[in-house]
Amino acid sequence: MRVRLSVAGLASALSLALLAGCAVAGTRPDYVGTTEPFASDAVYFVVTDRFVNGDTANDHREQGGAHRTFDIPVHCADGIDGNIGYLGGDFRGVLDNAGYIRGLGFGAVWITPIVDNPDEAFTGSREISCTSSLTDRGKTGYHGYWGINFYKLDEHLPSAGLDFAGFTRGLHAAGLKVVLDIVGNHGSPAWTMPERQPQFGQLFDKDGTLVADHQNLPPQQLDPQHNPLHAFYNNIGLVDADKGSIFDGNLAELSDFNQHNPAVMDYLAGAYLQWAGQGVDALRIDTIGWLPHPWWHAFVGRIRAEHPGMFMFGEAFDYDAARIAEHTWPANANVSVLDFPLRGALEAVFGREGKGFEALAEPLHLSGGPYANPYELMTFYDNHDMPRIDASDAGFIDAHNWLFTARGIPVLYYGSETGFMRGRAEHAGNRAYFGQQRVDAAPASPIFGPLQRIAKLREATPALQRGLQVNERLQGDQAVFYRVLQQGDVAQTALVLLNKGDAAQDFEVRDYLQQGQWRDALDGGSVAVEDVLHAEVPAHGVKVFVLDAPVKQPQLQARLDAAMADQAARTARLAH
Repeated sequence: MRVRLSVAGLASALSLALLAGCAVAGTRPDYVGTTEPFASDAVYFVVTDRFVNGDTANDHREQGGAHRTFDIPVHCADGIDGNIGYLGGDFRGVLDNAGYIRGLGFGAVWITPIVDNPDEAFTGSREISCTSSLTDRGKTGYHGYWGINFYKLDEHLPSAGLDFAGFTRGLHAAGLKVVLDIVGNHGSPAWTMPERQPQFGQLFDKDGTLVADHQNLPPQQLDPQHNPLHAFYNNIGLVDADKGSIFDGNLAELSDFNQHNPAVMDYLAGAYLQWAGQGVDALRIDTIGWLPHPWWHAFVGRIRAEHPGMFMFGEAFDYDAARIAEHTWPANANVSVLDFPLRGALEAVFGREGKGFEALAEPLHLSGGPYANPYELMTFYDNHDMPRIDASDAGFIDAHNWLFTARGIPVLYYGSETGFMRGRAEHAGNRAYFGQQRVDAAPASPIFGPLQRIAKLREATPALQRGLQVNERLQGDQAVFYRVLQQGDVAQTALVLLNKGDAAQDFEVRDYLQQGQWRDALDGGSVAVEDVLHAEVPAHGVKVFVLDAPVKQPQLQARLDAAMADQAARTARLAH
């Protein structure tokens, strides 16, 4: 979250509000949630190997020998299997379907890490089952998070004539930005192997020279003072779950980078600057919570020194908003984060539990919250590291209607446009292969059309991307809120009505409602409003009315002035 982009605007808005609380001498106050350009783009997230196999020539189906890497099923009792081997997805498969993703209404694609991973399946760790977590025996690095050479592409991804730079150029030509997933906390699994395997626990530089080796030793047996190959790694032993958090020790058996070694920073920053220079538009930072704030502050500074203003967001797998918000502060990483606290509420509201919209009010943190800017958070309801949301088709539709109209930048996990593998955990199909046939058939899903409709509306409506949110009601099956953007030449208010009930409902809106000609942004036409707006919202439906005019309604002005003052005060507080 780049304070440099918003301090001036927020301070200006606060000054105007204090001077008059309304327009002064032909000017008008700014009402804006975020000036972050990336907020315009909803994000489609793919585990690249699991999306589409666009080029079978890079499958490497014989790789690994006795510890093969291609197509390793995990059998589940219910007959819906997972898989822990490579399945062929690649750059070509994503690029071939760039039009599909763009046509859905997305402006960016987030891909999993592209760096080289081991050429065998891992023989250490504990046995994998359909319900296991942090168990890696027999698993491969198909996901990309087990880097052994951060300067080299994994051989399963490129094709003849299509390297990473060509891939990003192709996506840009299709109107899509590129979000690259990066890892700073760890490399590949490093110990518990019955016998040492090549590459596991090792790290190579851009010339292919070995610079670090765990040597199949548990961390507490590493000797960085006497063995330079151990100096890249922490030698802190595992923390007993009864005595501390897993965040205090190692993550599974992964080689844990030593944040105190300057060579680690140089290695990782150099690698990611290499890839960023090949057309990356934003970075997603894996396991940001496992490294200290000063380390990330320095890393982000090095990236932005060469790529000013690059948007980044971190994954701190934690449902404590106060804890993950620390990464957004200017003194720390100064980035956005994935909104896990809101994710928990979204699952409760749109999944089988079926809670009312009121459950979403608190985790929005629209005022007085801990985040540097809640409007820049990445909003989502599931991903590759947790069971996919267990929702009905209607639940998916309701969730998308919320995600693409409420505050934040929406992220959708591949296949969710069809309810793919709903409710399935990591090793039970969460990361199953999607494939070209499913892509081609996706428009027939009852989830697809409503998603496309609301995503394209967000894409065409600046207020839904960057506007302040003022809630009129979040209760039961009804949500009514405003999104207001007033800045420069833009003066737009969107009124959002959501119904997640099983029957059509009549909505009556009076609070904060401004007189004027409101256009029906989804269904066409317009309605002249004086002091009340009536609308019927279909079952599991949405209505959005847009007024393209400056804000003049006194109660709404007061709420917006208070929101801008709160944001200015928060920014000033965090700047010290």
